[in-house]
Amino acid sequence: MKIKPSYLKLLFLIFTALTSYTGNTQKHPNIIYVLADDLGYGDISAYNKNSHIETKYLDQMISDGLMFTDAHTSSAVCTPTRYGIITGRYNWRSKLKSSVLTGNSKALIKPTKSTVASMLKNQGYHTTFIGKWHLGWDWALLDPNAPEKPGWNAEDFNNIDFSKPITNGPKELGFEYSYGHSGSLDMAPYVYVENGMPTQVPDTMSGNSSKFSWWRKGPTSKDFIHEDVTPNFFRRSFNYIEEQSKTNEPFFLYLALPSPHTPILPTKAWQGKSNLNPYGDFVMMVDDYMGRLLKTVKDAGIEDNTLIVFTSDNGCSPAADITGMEQLGHYPSDVYRGHKADIFEGGHRVPFIVKWPKKIKKGIVSNEIICTTDFMATAADIVNYKLEDHEAEDSYSILPLFKKPNPKKPLREATVHHSINGSFAIRQGDWKLIMCPGSGGWSYPKPENEEVIKTLPEVQLYNLKTDPGETTNLQANEKEKVKALKTLLISYIKKGRSTPGKPQNNDAIDFEWKQIDFINKS
Repeated sequence: MKIKPSYLKLLFLIFTALTSYTGNTQKHPNIIYVLADDLGYGDISAYNKNSHIETKYLDQMISDGLMFTDAHTSSAVCTPTRYGIITGRYNWRSKLKSSVLTGNSKALIKPTKSTVASMLKNQGYHTTFIGKWHLGWDWALLDPNAPEKPGWNAEDFNNIDFSKPITNGPKELGFEYSYGHSGSLDMAPYVYVENGMPTQVPDTMSGNSSKFSWWRKGPTSKDFIHEDVTPNFFRRSFNYIEEQSKTNEPFFLYLALPSPHTPILPTKAWQGKSNLNPYGDFVMMVDDYMGRLLKTVKDAGIEDNTLIVFTSDNGCSPAADITGMEQLGHYPSDVYRGHKADIFEGGHRVPFIVKWPKKIKKGIVSNEIICTTDFMATAADIVNYKLEDHEAEDSYSILPLFKKPNPKKPLREATVHHSINGSFAIRQGDWKLIMCPGSGGWSYPKPENEEVIKTLPEVQLYNLKTDPGETTNLQANEKEKVKALKTLLISYIKKGRSTPGKPQNNDAIDFEWKQIDFINKS
């Protein structure tokens, strides 16, 4: 039987229409990972019943998705946490053993290292970074042989050639498109870099010494306006989401905010809105922009199969005037001790919200312990990619928690925490062992409070179930627990991983790592 040409044409048109339809053919979800900067656990009203900051859009995101109550960053400061998110590996396995990078630091992550971006790119994703990088990249230099400068002072940037592209940045780590700045918003140089190229050569020096809106003096481009950096990053993210939604290609957007970190710069429309202080206003502004992002996703018709994560890189900073806020009844760390930089809970316990309508029911709460290093294994699990032994060494997939948020068996064997001075803690179940006498950071007792520190026990042991505020050190009465947790921590350090798999090597160093003296004493 002959088929009429008109029927053949009709069948062809039907086939073409079916194969080109983009509504439901995308297999993998879009992934948007939003990382706030210095936002405390108690700064979101759904997390803190006594919060004085209204965060209605993030509260709504919690109502529409999954809220983690026991989520942690791998470090209590910026750079190390970002390293863990991108690589799924603890930062102290790299050469960065303490503190953070500056605006002119060289690249911390080697281009050969697998990242969540490179992995997703290889699985067919379009990958984009927008925001605060703070992982180092290699600026072009006027004199390659000149000695390196630390990057804290204006003159430290005199050797940078801003007319030439950077190397070893987001592009080399798997991001097809990137737009952002090198360090924190209070760290020069104040220059946007798009796809590896500075958008403008800085022609002025800026700095500010106000209490809240403070930033170091340094080279500044005309298109870099501090007050507009956060809005600019959100606007570009909205545009990216809208454009990418028109394709049949899943996308990964890593939106790393510079806020509410200093300089604390709420726009005029938000000044005074919190009735608390400029920090409270800034948090409300970020919340409002998150509401716009959620609406952008919904209006683009991709809400159902878009996974959105919102979290913070560490706890609230004292620069936000924590003492002043507490006097008014707002506690950025809620019931937890300490704040940014500390080994105490306030340094690394953060809000962590996940929304994915296709896979996550509304209003779910998980009390499971998770870590920001878990993102890479989770993304790999979503796309059915089997991680190699040298990839994501400290990352556990939290994908099973989207269905069963409170499993009988713990997801992670244990979690390692890290403070700004490189002090360790290890958490297993209700127990947390801290391998230093004080905060390891900026709250009392500080490492530099030597007269106080020398009177304290060398380690601290807390049961967080009965003592979430870490007030009673049980190390003297629980010696076996101290020994067991210390042994586990040492094994994680020596094995080069904390997940099952073949042992790996930590990055080679040519200096003394004082924070692991306890290994030699064991």
